[in-house]
Amino acid sequence: MTGASAGPDLSGRRAVVTGAASGIGAAVATRLAGLGAHVVVCDVDAEGAAQTAGRIGGEALVLDLSRTAELAGLTLDADILVNNAGVQHVAPVEEFAPERFAFMLRLMLEAPFLLSRAVLPGMYERGWGRIIHMSSIHGLRASAYKSAYVSAKHGLLGLSKVIALEGADKGVTSNCVCPGYVRTPLVEKQLADQAALHGLAADQVVSDVLLARSAVKRLVEPEEVAGAVSFLCGPEAASVTGTELVLDGGWSAA
Repeated sequence: MTGASAGPDLSGRRAVVTGAASGIGAAVATRLAGLGAHVVVCDVDAEGAAQTAGRIGGEALVLDLSRTAELAGLTLDADILVNNAGVQHVAPVEEFAPERFAFMLRLMLEAPFLLSRAVLPGMYERGWGRIIHMSSIHGLRASAYKSAYVSAKHGLLGLSKVIALEGADKGVTSNCVCPGYVRTPLVEKQLADQAALHGLAADQVVSDVLLARSAVKRLVEPEEVAGAVSFLCGPEAASVTGTELVLDGGWSAA
């Protein structure tokens, strides 16, 4: 198993991380496993989930989280839930396909609601739980051409706050992590999409578009996001709930 590092002792804890076959999800799964948690690697990519699970000594759970009708009756045993799965699509509102908009909201807002609903009874019974939603700087700020993504990420902040209020007297916290642009396959795809939209070379997109409003001119590394998640699972964060941990390189400071 790889990824052991300083952080809270999560031995005996069971964590479910969605979208964990690659990118941020894989980094989070690796970090939590390194801290002693048994990690369920949840992804629609069966091969990728199995590879990540095998590498960290966890287990794979193959689910298409966009098929929300199949999640309504789900029961899920977890001490930690990280709602991370997501996709991006870039298009002007008038050209944004309604079915694509609906798909993205199912995946990134409705599914986190249903998964949270599935784990909360067990967390309440045990008197301890950590729900962490991977929002984004786009949960706090908007960008053109990203109507579905921005809508879903804003909605995730509201969902998290409601869960925080309901779980406060039951030992359950709920928070969002809001990173800026992270070095992931999702962002790599955006480089090509944004380059086409803005008529720029891919390297110009990083400096002139993606990080134009960021004081720190570099992409966030997935391991940084994983560190934020592990902090929220630890004892020092017991009073941190209903809020956002922002890793945006100063974007929202301006």
